[in-house]
Amino acid sequence: MLIMGVDPGTAITGYGVIEYTGSDFKLVECGAVRTRAELPLYKRLHTLYTDLTELISYHKPDQYAVEELFFNKNTRTALAVGHARGVALLAGANAGLDVFEYTPLQVKQSVVGYGRAEKKQVQYMVKTMLNLLQVPKPDDAADALAVAICHAHHVPNMGRVSL
Repeated sequence: MLIMGVDPGTAITGYGVIEYTGSDFKLVECGAVRTRAELPLYKRLHTLYTDLTELISYHKPDQYAVEELFFNKNTRTALAVGHARGVALLAGANAGLDVFEYTPLQVKQSVVGYGRAEKKQVQYMVKTMLNLLQVPKPDDAADALAVAICHAHHVPNMGRVSL
């Protein structure tokens, strides 16, 4: 089963596609959609939507998971990230996928076993669980892979074959 995870942001949106079978994970692709800061917000969101739609179309994931917005003291930043999240949700929905959402706490708990884990701990576990030589870059891609792994852990019997 292919799972695509998304860590939304206006400047950088991380994405990660994993193959999940039983309890085994395999990296398919990860990276980031980047937008230029000098562009107006609507153009940045359009770029994000177009790129995510192309990635979904190319990989044809079975499952699609997006990280929920964490509380941010900067209201302006939180609003912009909220817009990016909405675009990521729309890209999945328009592709006909069920869209799943997880809080940063759920992602950390699922990947590290501790909901207040540090970012470096999550990245290390992503590297370990996907049997990689190094932590995926940029950090947003590693975060998106963590979202995909979290989803795999939350859906009962996903990828398991019944006999």
